[in-house]
This record gives sequence, structure tokens and C-alpha cells, in this order.
Amino acid sequence: MTHSTAPPRERIVLAGVDTGSDRTGFGVEMDELATLAKAAGAEVVGRLEQRRPAIDPATLIGSGKVAELAALMRESNATLVVTLNPLRPRQRSAIERALPDATVMDRSVLILDIFARHARTSEGKLQVELAQLRHRAANLIGSREELSRLGGGIGTRGPGETRLEVDRRRIRSRISHLEQQLVQIRKRRTEQRRSRQGTPVVALVGYTNAGKSSLLNALSGARVLVADQPFATLDPTLRKIRLPDGGPAILADTVGFISDLPKELVAAFRATLEEVTNANLLVHVIDASNPHWQRQRASVDVVLRELGAASNPVVYAWNKSDLVETTGSRRNLGPAGVVVSAVTGAGLEELRAAIAARL
Repeated sequence: MTHSTAPPRERIVLAGVDTGSDRTGFGVEMDELATLAKAAGAEVVGRLEQRRPAIDPATLIGSGKVAELAALMRESNATLVVTLNPLRPRQRSAIERALPDATVMDRSVLILDIFARHARTSEGKLQVELAQLRHRAANLIGSREELSRLGGGIGTRGPGETRLEVDRRRIRSRISHLEQQLVQIRKRRTEQRRSRQGTPVVALVGYTNAGKSSLLNALSGARVLVADQPFATLDPTLRKIRLPDGGPAILADTVGFISDLPKELVAAFRATLEEVTNANLLVHVIDASNPHWQRQRASVDVVLRELGAASNPVVYAWNKSDLVETTGSRRNLGPAGVVVSAVTGAGLEELRAAIAARL
């Protein structure tokens, strides 16, 4: 008889406040939060949703809902609360006082934790640690003395867990050190780009889990990690491909985007994301099988604007066409869209031709 040595999954309750008129959009965001929690290795055991005209400045969800949350945590034997809405330090402290045995964090911390789980290279780990430290420095919180809490649970993972013990001064010192290292990485990437001058660069961009890595593999014959979960790819992967006219191009796989991507991540991964801003062409990969692709496409466009890449030429690749039961969702793809499937290979030659034409 074998016994699993894997640690038990943390039991999470999700909490969110809906202050808008788009109930469908709020539900989509809560479902996506559940997907993120699972990607962080947790088990979602409850959801608490609150509809109110504005966020409660003291407790985020209101004192009545805090009491309801405490009861839900006890009933479900949960140890962690993740809020959809950003938490201010006083709001987190107020919720934690009502939940003495639980940890409270918001969506940004959860996303940072997923990045920490998936960082493999030294560069990726540096960037994740910098993002985590910047976030903590901006949100040093309260009643639990976050910086003195050790552990391996969600929100505490990362490349330098001893940093949870340091004070503000040492955090600032570590941030400065990491920033200097990333300056060197940016210089090295700039030199690498100079060496590739003359060969066009095509960057795959898109919402997380849209199938960018699968498409890279299908177009280049590479064997990049593919996983059906958010943010499986952190480090950029470059592969040379041949276009229909016989000319070469460099295909770059990049980190996936998500709505309201934490600004600390965008800043910390700027060296990596320069592959996007400096690309000759962007291939915006969209999951055609996702009923909320329009929302995802708009979120990617927001991040591209933040990066200064909104004016780059774009070809839209409507991926996962093998999962689309009808052609109805293809009506509004537009003239720049190519319907493809990285799994079956359908449309790949058309995509190559579209890339060559735009270049």
C-alpha cells in the first residue's frame, strides 16, 4: 500500500463584491478566480458574493458579510480567504480579526503565487521575487505581521522565502539589488536582439491559457511545456521558423496576460515583455472556444497599451477551433483573423501565410 507524500491542498473560500451592473461579468471573474486558486494548488470549498453600490472601506464586504464569511470558513474547514477585489491593509486586518485561524489575501497575491510556482529560470525567479517584494512593500499589512510569517502555503511561496522575515529597510535593499540585476538582464536581451537584426520577430501574445505554447510547438516543431492551466509559461521561448516564401522568422512565446494583471508583475517582467514591444509583428492568440473571448481580447489590448505595443501590427489567430462545435463564433473574426487549431494543425499554413503577408 502506498501513501501520498504530497501536502494536503489548502482549502479556500473565495469572496467578491459586485459593484457594477454587469452580473455576467462578475460571475465570469469569480469563476476565473476559482481557476486561479486551483492553479495555485488549492481546493475551493466555498464562495461568498456580495452585491453593493460601493466597496466597504473598513471591511471590503461589510460587517454582516464578514460574520457570514466566518461561519462559512468554520463550516467548510477552510484556512484561506481570497478576495476578488483588491484589499487595503486595514480591510485585510479587519477581516483577519474576525477569522483568527485563517489567512486573507487578494487576487493579486494569488497570481503572484502562481508565478512563483512556475518560475524555472534564474531570470524568472528574479522577476517574480521583485514583483512579490514590491507588492508587499506597498501593502505591508497588519494584524498577523505578514513579514514574520513562515510557511509554504499559498502566498508565501517564491524564490526567497526568508524575505518574509525582513523589515522595510531590508525589503528596500533587496528590491534595489534585484532591480540592478534585472538592468543587466535587459542589457543582455538588448544585445541578443541586436544579434538577431535582419530576422523579423513574431511575438505570440494572448490571454493566459489561450494556447500560445501549443501554437509555438505546432509552428516550429518545438517541445515547449504545455499545460491546461493559467501562466504555465513565464520565460520567453524563441524558435526560428520558415515562412512560405522561404525566409526565416523568430517566433517568441511570452507570458500570458489576464484582466487586471498586477502592476508589480508588469513592471518586474518588463525585460521579458520587451520581446513584445520590440516585435515586428504580434500574433494575438485567442481561444475561439471560450464564450468570453471578447472580454479576454479586450484585457490583452489593455496590457499591450500599457506596454506601449498597441501600435504594433497584429494578426489574430483564433485557436482551439477543434473545440468550437459550430462556425457561429467565427462570424465576427474580421479580415485579419485566421482560424487555427494547434492540436489538429488546421489553419496553420494559412497562419504562416498571414504572418508572411503582414511582415
